[in-house]
Amino acid sequence: MSDFLIDEELLAAIDMGSNSFHLAIARVDHGEVKKVASMSEKVQLAAGLDENKNLTEAAQQRGLACLARFVARLGSVQPTRMRIVATNALRQAKNGHEFIQKAAEILPKPIEIIAGREEARLIYLGVSHTIANGGRRLVVDIGGGSTELIIGEEFEPLHTESLQMGCVAYTKAYFADGSISVKAFDKAVVAARKELSAIANTYKTEGWDTVVGSSGTIKACRQIMVNMGLSDEQEKVTREGLYKLKEKLLKFKHASEIDFEGLKDDRRAVLPAGIAILYAVFEVLELDKLVYSDGALREGVMYDLLGRFKHEDIRDRSVQALMGRYNADPKQAERVVKTAQQLFDGVAESLNLTCDDRDLLRRAAYVHEIGLAISHGGYHRHGAYLLQHSDIPGFSQIDQNHLSRLVGFHRRKLRHEAKIEVTRAGGEKLAYLCLLLRLAVLINHSRSDQVLPAIELSVVNDQQWQLSVSGDAKQWPLLIADLQDEQVQFKHWDIELNIQSEKFIN
Repeated sequence: MSDFLIDEELLAAIDMGSNSFHLAIARVDHGEVKKVASMSEKVQLAAGLDENKNLTEAAQQRGLACLARFVARLGSVQPTRMRIVATNALRQAKNGHEFIQKAAEILPKPIEIIAGREEARLIYLGVSHTIANGGRRLVVDIGGGSTELIIGEEFEPLHTESLQMGCVAYTKAYFADGSISVKAFDKAVVAARKELSAIANTYKTEGWDTVVGSSGTIKACRQIMVNMGLSDEQEKVTREGLYKLKEKLLKFKHASEIDFEGLKDDRRAVLPAGIAILYAVFEVLELDKLVYSDGALREGVMYDLLGRFKHEDIRDRSVQALMGRYNADPKQAERVVKTAQQLFDGVAESLNLTCDDRDLLRRAAYVHEIGLAISHGGYHRHGAYLLQHSDIPGFSQIDQNHLSRLVGFHRRKLRHEAKIEVTRAGGEKLAYLCLLLRLAVLINHSRSDQVLPAIELSVVNDQQWQLSVSGDAKQWPLLIADLQDEQVQFKHWDIELNIQSEKFIN
């Protein structure tokens, strides 16, 4: 993978939202992402969640068919230059792994299920790159399954929240048969107000200079209001205009009757729920007006991907933040990182490991001791828990799961059942990375800057590794003893670890 993207190279993002799936293809032009092609389809994945939170077969087929059409447009984009992210519907789906496995047979890259706050961060990134006004912004994005609210300045989000309210979810809950009534609308507003109450005081105290809306619901409301003369002279959504739109909506008795100019047919059914949520946002946060931005999640995903190529990877900042938050020893972390990378480089080609695998190992080496902030006993398990369940900007749920496994198995005994667990999560490669991290930590067990023996790791075959230690083994008795103990653990994961030095042959 190159260290940078030259101008005119293509990027792509697929945003698998709870209501719509979006594809965006763009060129990089002097550091800016210029969209050259896009597709959007109403899949309504969230509407396919049954009472047990399982995706129905019909919903899965809608999603897979849409992804197949998207893939047909991706032939000119290298897989390393695209990302595929999924949001609330797949976060909620108990059988989401089934859909992901089916989609893997179609897609050139794995699906990344992103957490709500990560979705909010990426939305803000997309909006901030596509709108000119400065100062502090409040960004509101009403999606199919969740609503994201972000306060930020320039390109940096300061507060990110994802609330469990969306136009598809609220349609199912309050307008399921399409009927529209004052009672149903008021129930939806009350439910949204309850969700918003958890963040209202914090957000209003923080304050903002401008309010920006993004994505389909707000886009549709704004267009309707512009067409009906309900927006201001700058075509902003205003409180007064929204109240008038609400009154006009409530004159219809059924969603099928809605005939607002500019409203697409596939948006009609979810419009009442969307307006109810936007109405509640205006009321609870006491908004006067809102400007619309075309930037959204998919644009944010591409700018985030561009940052990774330009060595501005938010994931590395997040790792450093975790170390600071949990007071991890930076010197020991650097020692382990250096050794881990050296070991990795010796076996990467033989084990078919990639640059992404190297990055994952490096980040795990940096944070492998964060669990010490909780307790020394079993700190590897504490660290794994923190990594699995924290909101970590830049990381998908799968990324966090892999990072958690590496940290969770970097010390203590290994069971054969644990290997099955790890390979199920990330394949043989993840198991190899676990073993590499274990060796790197063990080699630096002394926590000292004293010169260590030169150590080289090589792969004899899939089940046999060789570790060469330079010099007389008697100079490093504790290290050799630790390595001999580790041989037993490697065997539990079906790897024979041979240790060689000038006066020690195993």
